[in-house]
Amino acid sequence: MNLVGLIVIREGSARRWRVARRQIRREGWVSFIDVLAFRVYNALVLARHDSRWKERALRRLRARFQADLSTVRRLVVPDPNGPDARAFLSELKPDLLLARCKFLLKPDVFNVPKRGTFVLHPGICPEYRNAHGCFWALVNRDHERVGMTLLKIDEGVDTGPMYLQSTCEIDEVRESHTVIQYRVVLENLDVIGRTLRALGEGQSVIPMQTAGRRSATWGQPRLSSYFGWKWEARRSRRHATGVPSLS
Repeated sequence: MNLVGLIVIREGSARRWRVARRQIRREGWVSFIDVLAFRVYNALVLARHDSRWKERALRRLRARFQADLSTVRRLVVPDPNGPDARAFLSELKPDLLLARCKFLLKPDVFNVPKRGTFVLHPGICPEYRNAHGCFWALVNRDHERVGMTLLKIDEGVDTGPMYLQSTCEIDEVRESHTVIQYRVVLENLDVIGRTLRALGEGQSVIPMQTAGRRSATWGQPRLSSYFGWKWEARRSRRHATGVPSLS
């Protein structure tokens, strides 16, 4: 497969305000303050460690995949649903599009590629739909569903055909949910690559059967839920080892 283009999204503050207003309307001010508190805590406490981890992970990836991206066409947009992005895709005529963003793509975007548009969803679907599935699986102590789902985009929220689900070993005491949801992708790159290649080549890949499984859409991470998860993780570690755990 050949990488023919990149759409880089640099969203402005207007969208963040729209998201904030929707959160307040949907769940109220108390919930919004809890969400905002987590974002502040994440920026002040967690982000530095996560950034160092990402830098190390990127060095390993660049050593393994020594690709020259300088000749790959790219477009920088504030919104992947805008006319510039649609025109860019229509010109490239890709067989397959891989979306790594939190935007809900519109049909006139995700239907452009010949074989469709796919996402590496951070969570096991249909139980943990929306952008923070790993976080809520950890909060719920649902360790079997701390993972990723490769699915094809349709008009719903993570409701399209699913072709792969993977997990990995985690250290929920020492690792943030951000690191965990990146690791679950990086540690399954080979099988993800084989599946995407088969889909891009038009091979017959049978979607997973999800009939009878519960389906739920989860919201933004909250600070109270984060502290509850970490407290439970440390308590479980102490009971398992008989010694205090530090992070």
